[in-house]
Amino acid sequence: MLGDILLIQEKHKKAGKIIIKKILPNKKDKFIVAISGESGSGKTELAHVIAKGLRKHGIFAKPLHTDNYYKTHPLERREWRAKHGIENVVGYNEYDWKAIQKNIDDFKNNRVSEMPCVDLVTEQVDRLTTDFSQVDMLIVDGLYAIKAEHIDLRIFIELTYLETKEKHSKDARGKEVMDEVRWATLEQEHKMVQLLKPMADLLITKGYEITIAK
Repeated sequence: MLGDILLIQEKHKKAGKIIIKKILPNKKDKFIVAISGESGSGKTELAHVIAKGLRKHGIFAKPLHTDNYYKTHPLERREWRAKHGIENVVGYNEYDWKAIQKNIDDFKNNRVSEMPCVDLVTEQVDRLTTDFSQVDMLIVDGLYAIKAEHIDLRIFIELTYLETKEKHSKDARGKEVMDEVRWATLEQEHKMVQLLKPMADLLITKGYEITIAK
């Protein structure tokens, strides 16, 4: 998202280094990593750290943030969720998976591709053009990112919104109004995200340690 503020901590750097060490021996052409976890768990920060770290190895990795692919406009999403029932609509189907998969396919086939990009200042949905022939690796991050197809390495962060409650209340990024609607949304996202955990190859524990999923 354009204008997003990253809150990169030492734990993100440490986890990123370990993940890069696991990626390098297994890397193949047009490799795709996906990172899932609940809101506030550090998905975007980790994607950024991994992408930056891979540059030192001559690998050009580009993050793809699935939060840019919501079907509803940012200014309309809150009201739309409340109107239709948070427990009924919050989940996988809020994303335009057809658009996500098209961009992934464009990456794998070295095409020039156009992707949505939400400007957090204006809350407009801009369009970003990328020449994927210049990109070696894609890092897909988002609540349900590991659900995408053609992923080579799936990473799941085990932190829940309850463990990051203080972050939601005091986050300097100010992404959402924190009230009953937002907390109900986080609870429903929690239910949906946790269903994806069995798909993971690597788990990041609540203490931000890396473990191999069983």
